[in-house]
Amino acid sequence: MTAARRILFVCMGNICRSPAAEAIFRHRAAAAGIAFVVDSAGTGGWHEGEPPDPRTQRVLRDHGVTPVGTARPVRPSDFDRFDLLIAMDRDNRDGLLAAGADPAQVRLLLEWHPERRGEDVPDPYHGGADGFLHMYRLIDAACAALLAELVARKP
Repeated sequence: MTAARRILFVCMGNICRSPAAEAIFRHRAAAAGIAFVVDSAGTGGWHEGEPPDPRTQRVLRDHGVTPVGTARPVRPSDFDRFDLLIAMDRDNRDGLLAAGADPAQVRLLLEWHPERRGEDVPDPYHGGADGFLHMYRLIDAACAALLAELVARKP
């Protein structure tokens, strides 16, 4: 992987996991003083134009992270616009590949998690607050490691 500076985080509806990853990564990169182009999208368009789920917003704010963005679907132009397409789970990774994304640019977020390497980030949408906290912790740990790896690489 080259030094990616344009990252798209992807989940199913773009209201829980991927906007959380976008906000957490932005927060960590800003704290480190490093510029990245970061966005999020969903493989489905059901929630297009909606803000992140209120439970996602709550868990982010509880950890000092500002929620960002509105839901949108992945577009074919994203495959050229972004260096990395980071899926929250295997189903969304497979959806990106089926839509024509270059396999070299598609990864699972938890490939960077120190203890859950390569697992899926569980979708908390149909559950309670505990699921959103678990989601936050997984994404935060993986984003910290992802940022460290990208910073260590020369552009």
